[in-house]
Amino acid sequence: MIRVALAARPTGRASMGMRAYTSALLERLPRVAPDVELIPVDSPLPLHPLALRAARPHVVHLPYLEAAPLVPRPYVAMVHDLIHLRFPALFSRATAAYWRFVAAALYRGAARVLVSDPRVAADCVALLGVARERVRVVPLGYGDGIPDAPAWEAARPYVFYAGNHRPHKGLDTLYGAWSALPSDVALDLVLTGSDEPAVRARHARPNGTIAFLGEIDDATLARRYRGALAYVQPSLAEGFGIPALEAAVAGTPVLATATSVPAVVAPFAQTFAAGDAGALASLLAALVRDPSRARERAAEGAVLLRAYTWDRFAASTAAVYREVVCP
Repeated sequence: MIRVALAARPTGRASMGMRAYTSALLERLPRVAPDVELIPVDSPLPLHPLALRAARPHVVHLPYLEAAPLVPRPYVAMVHDLIHLRFPALFSRATAAYWRFVAAALYRGAARVLVSDPRVAADCVALLGVARERVRVVPLGYGDGIPDAPAWEAARPYVFYAGNHRPHKGLDTLYGAWSALPSDVALDLVLTGSDEPAVRARHARPNGTIAFLGEIDDATLARRYRGALAYVQPSLAEGFGIPALEAAVAGTPVLATATSVPAVVAPFAQTFAAGDAGALASLLAALVRDPSRARERAAEGAVLLRAYTWDRFAASTAAVYREVVCP
């Protein structure tokens, strides 16, 4: 039996995707890897080294971007993204100092560095100095209810975005593209997250509305994916981009920046350059006027992408544990 101590306590800046990653390990790994005993360690960050050592593991798993130094070896560390290093102007000096003086050394010391997409693997080599042979790409998964959810019924076609509203998400590009659509294009824009009246006022158009849904449950999210004319991911960059995978599995066309679409979804998505509102507007207008080709491409992707379950993710992660403990 391989004992794995998982630093399961989410940090204050942990995104929904990061939390989903850890939850999937805790839920799925016992079922798909009975030879692995996963021991969640929920201590505060400063106490991680002592608490992890007390678990007497064969290997430690660090699933969040932040981790305390002096972690017991051997350990594997998940790098969700390196947006903090690629776009330092969007973050504080304290964040930059953490990455420069703590994180880089921590990840270089890992027995294996886990990432969810090849572009993050390349960033780990270029920006952290991690040896490529110690990086393992393990794609993430989608929610169980996504493939068979009924479509959300709407009075007018809509495009959908699910995620937070941080600067690197590129929502200004999405707002600008949508508001620049020709007046004859009937299309709503629907987003998760808190209402932003200023955004709705600034980007009003005569043949559509912007709606902010707040926080929604998994069932509603699945229906919103299925009912959308397209899912749009306008981010400057993503580590993986679970919503793009979930939308693709739902059979919904995906429009995404080339720097944010997951590699597994890319063959079935339409891409545009980050920040190019004009290119996105053209894609949206073309989709409204002739959705058939995009839907055919999306339907093909939905069949193939159903293989990327959270169970598959957990089993692939367990294989990395075995590689470290039993080389």
